[in-house]
Amino acid sequence: MTNVAFITGATSGFGRAAARRFAREGWALVLTGRRFERLEELASELKDQVPVHIAALDVRDSAAVQAVVDALPPAFRGVAALVNNAGLALAPEPAPQVALADWHTMIDTNVTGLVNVTHAILPLLIETGAGASIINIGSVAGEWPYPGSHVYGATKTFVKQFSLNLRCDLLKTGVRVTDIAPGAAETEFTLVRTRGNEAAAAAVYRGTTPLTAEDIADQIVYVATLPPHININRLEIMAQRQAWSPFAVDRDA
Repeated sequence: MTNVAFITGATSGFGRAAARRFAREGWALVLTGRRFERLEELASELKDQVPVHIAALDVRDSAAVQAVVDALPPAFRGVAALVNNAGLALAPEPAPQVALADWHTMIDTNVTGLVNVTHAILPLLIETGAGASIINIGSVAGEWPYPGSHVYGATKTFVKQFSLNLRCDLLKTGVRVTDIAPGAAETEFTLVRTRGNEAAAAAVYRGTTPLTAEDIADQIVYVATLPPHININRLEIMAQRQAWSPFAVDRDA
């Protein structure tokens, strides 16, 4: 039976790269995202390699998530890897300057959306059993604070703790759970965060060597294809040229 990977946010970045990487390993794919035309393009690219099922999906809508899972064709119900990749950061400005709606959008997508999908897919993963994986895309922001991270970092801390707690509850099922926490990676993520400001997005990576979407996709597939008795709880990945700054100290002028 062919393994199936269910990927959210497959229209760009880590999700799209993971779809291509799983396809190279011969996995069937369920690809979801809000931009259906991009899903169609990706499916057209990969369908000659592996079976592909696509569905337009906003993970914030729990009823829509359940409907997509309920409608999966039989050939795509043997989910062996759930990649909870859908997520975003908004408003890199200091907290007092941020619109409340941006905070709500990050919580609704990064927390509520992840919970919606996980809850809906869990029965299929448990049915698959030993070797099945939940791979949640967290962030170094869930571990390390920095200015402008405010609610985004807090949502990724939720991802980290939710992943660890799931491990406890799923111990006897054979289902594994991993929080993959990337550092700076050059994808559309920063373009979204800067509201389409290409110059501001490019400045984040100028003069350095960030991670790529393919770097993270390699790690996603590595985790999903480990022997069933191995569980990587959390994998924090930074570019070699990214580290931590000294503590900030507010001083009198």
